[in-house]
Amino acid sequence: MASGTTDERKKPMNANKALWEKGDFTRIAESMRASGEALVSALGVTPGLRILDVGCGDGTTAVPAAQLGADVLGVDIASNLVAAGNARAQKLGLDNCTFQEGDASDLRELEDERFDLVVSIFGAMFAPRPFEVAKELVRVTRPGGRIVMGNWIPGDPTLVAQILRISSSYSPPPPEGFISPVTWGVEENVIERFTATGVPQERISFQKDTYTFSFAGSPSELLGEFRTYYGPTMNAFEAASADGREAELQAELEDLFNEQNTIDTATSIPATFLRVTVQR
Repeated sequence: MASGTTDERKKPMNANKALWEKGDFTRIAESMRASGEALVSALGVTPGLRILDVGCGDGTTAVPAAQLGADVLGVDIASNLVAAGNARAQKLGLDNCTFQEGDASDLRELEDERFDLVVSIFGAMFAPRPFEVAKELVRVTRPGGRIVMGNWIPGDPTLVAQILRISSSYSPPPPEGFISPVTWGVEENVIERFTATGVPQERISFQKDTYTFSFAGSPSELLGEFRTYYGPTMNAFEAASADGREAELQAELEDLFNEQNTIDTATSIPATFLRVTVQR
């Protein structure tokens, strides 16, 4: 694909770059590894399958897919997560797994119909311009291939949807034109976005699935990881502190994490998400 034209240079940068480079999502991803492996094991990954992981972080799903023999490219907006992913792949000896910077709403560096399977688990949902995201995911998937998304669900009572809800209630109003990431967790929105690319509605399917956050420490210690390293929570605490509401936000999140923990000796918190499959 051609790149570098004047029009392309004028395209807006994904505003989330600063958000996801602000903290260190690798610290949160450590608590998500087992669920990432379980999800990948259910996708029918075979040696040589060409996989793109969009919004891949440091490889929670990309690495286990490569360990099953797929040829995996991970793309993420955050340069620190790309570097961490490449370091993980190198340490594990996975020369079939590489990471590079990219914007889910503008995958201009990737050619049409390149991949057999395009995965985005809690990644592309955070990119702006959701119709462009759907268009790009479809464009880089070969006919007969699949797209699999994992998206948090608005109003869901489980952990991450509630973290995002609580955090937004302490944060300044979003800019004009902002589209909430959790709109990707509504089936009607997903159908509208993918059918706009020409995908027939009958090729789009949904199921509820679960990611479990597993952490060796207490729920309060896991919250500490989110407060220190997870961009949305970091921003919420900064805004709450400026308003004199930091203790209020801390207490509300402490209650959430402790109420949702399912074990006594450490932390195990399930979070429900919408799993989307698009047959290209």
